[in-house]
Amino acid sequence: MSKNIIITGTSRGIGFELVRLFAKADYNILALSRNSKPIEDLQLKNVTSLSFDLSEKDDYKKVETFINSNWNQVDVLINNAGTLLNKPFLETSMEDFEQVYKTNVFGVSEMTRITIPFMKNASHVVTISSMGGVQGSMKFPGLAAYSSSKAAVITLTELLAEEYKETGPSFNVLALGAVQTEMLEEAFPGYQAPTTALEVAQYIFDFSLNGNKYYNGKLLQVSSSTP
Repeated sequence: MSKNIIITGTSRGIGFELVRLFAKADYNILALSRNSKPIEDLQLKNVTSLSFDLSEKDDYKKVETFINSNWNQVDVLINNAGTLLNKPFLETSMEDFEQVYKTNVFGVSEMTRITIPFMKNASHVVTISSMGGVQGSMKFPGLAAYSSSKAAVITLTELLAEEYKETGPSFNVLALGAVQTEMLEEAFPGYQAPTTALEVAQYIFDFSLNGNKYYNGKLLQVSSSTP
């Protein structure tokens, strides 16, 4: 039986590459992104692309409706969507912090909460964090909102793994280093990352399907460099 996969943040970068990898391997995919067009344009079979904003409460109903109508379970959820703000701390407003946390923390939490009832013991929730969210890692000025939000989902993952350890699903979090994506270019113009979006997507693809056999409630650092 083909597995059912939900991926957020699929319009570009790692999320976009993940959809292509899962589609090529004949999985059923629900691709969620504010801009659904890049995935729709690929016209891949087994892929449904929905316009979806993690910070919009009503959009989650679309996801629940889709799962109820089309799938009997969800095997993998990849919380990949994120928003990045690079701004000196004194220039950031409460609204700036709110916007970053709404997507990177509350969005991950809500997406996970509505998906868990459809998941089985062997299902796997993989959340994409950042090396900047890891305690003791190198930090960068301007990323107070972003990196602290990425730290929050690391602890959230540990808590959920504990809460669901008897019944499943499994929860793990991957802290990525610098990956050559549009988002990195926006935050650090001109910086050349050592890894491509496709290389990292390949790792996440394999890990999301098999990592829960070995890990639960764990943070894995997927980085060959700083940032």
